Amino acid sequence: MLTNTCKTAIKAVVYLASKHKDDEKIAIKEISEHIDGSIHTIGKVLQILVRQGVINSVKGPSGGFFLNERQLSQPIIRVIESVDGLQVFDQCGLGLANCSGDHPCPIHKQYGKPRDMIKKIFTDTKISDLCNPLNKGITFLVK
Repeated sequence: MLTNTCKTAIKAVVYLASKHKDDEKIAIKEISEHIDGSIHTIGKVLQILVRQGVINSVKGPSGGFFLNERQLSQPIIRVIESVDGLQVFDQCGLGLANCSGDHPCPIHKQYGKPRDMIKKIFTDTKISDLCNPLNKGITFLVK
């Protein structure tokens, strides 16, 4: 459902959120090391997220990426909307362009409810909700 780029963006934002209490500005290289992602991909998605106001950045030797209090309380769906767009929650489960109620794919009826549940999870879950278990070592961002 979500692209790998979007998953990387979510992991990067959660990592940044986990560093919020330290009031740190985090460099792309550090994020890459902690989420096991490509520096190129991470740099690209972070710039998208800055332009969309999901995260902030400061340039220069002591610069980097960070989130403020308001951004911490954003739902995860803001990251998805910025990177993949919300149309991912309207797409066919098999990727067919013309799937609809009148012209359904083989999984059309079964796919709608789980897709809506996933959208609700991303809508109801705030960025800060995901960083607390990470900080406690309960959850992880790498394999």
